[in-house]
Amino acid sequence: MPDIKNIIAARAARELKDGQVINLGIGIPTLVANHMPPGVDVVIHSENGAVGVGPAPEPLCGDPDRGNAGGAPITLIAGGSYFDSATSFGMIRGGHVDMTFLGTLQVDGEGNIASYEIPGKLVAGMGGAMDLLAGAKTVNVVTEHCSKDGASKLVKKCTFPLTGAGEADVIITERAVFRRYPGKGFVLEEVARGYTLDDIAACTDMDYVVSDTVQLEAFGPEPGE
Repeated sequence: MPDIKNIIAARAARELKDGQVINLGIGIPTLVANHMPPGVDVVIHSENGAVGVGPAPEPLCGDPDRGNAGGAPITLIAGGSYFDSATSFGMIRGGHVDMTFLGTLQVDGEGNIASYEIPGKLVAGMGGAMDLLAGAKTVNVVTEHCSKDGASKLVKKCTFPLTGAGEADVIITERAVFRRYPGKGFVLEEVARGYTLDDIAACTDMDYVVSDTVQLEAFGPEPGE
């Protein structure tokens, strides 16, 4: 079976630009750091109070007092630093984070994102997602195209409580890439290997238009991988 999460993360990493300050959410977004494009150097921010986050430490070698927002142990690159959460959220709310990558439960054609609560189930908390959606200059939603029961996560209208309204700029799944433009809504720009335009239409409830220059077989594992 293909490694869906890393397919998504690898394609998401292609959105990065040299010199950016980025934030990686919990789950699939953390894998983006493993797929940095050659020649692209970014500074990774963690909302719980770190900037200049480096690679994960070797197993059993991490400092329990140094972790990311998901509780996973981290290291810092040279020049990185730790600070209090107030300073960290000041960076986010002040517009100093260029790009964030966040997972979601639902996202719709208006760019609304529901990422923290399924009604009737235990809620761990919204974390820093609400601030990142409002404060980051670009919001990339990275998610599996469908939920475990086969329902599209790209919906006509979010039915779960919103984390942010109208904030999604790009949606990247293992099947496709959609980008939102003023006055157009989401535009399907790329289709992954193994899928067709009809496949994407069948598994996407969200309203979108197909780009005149849509790229087919634009990403994903090569045949035989």
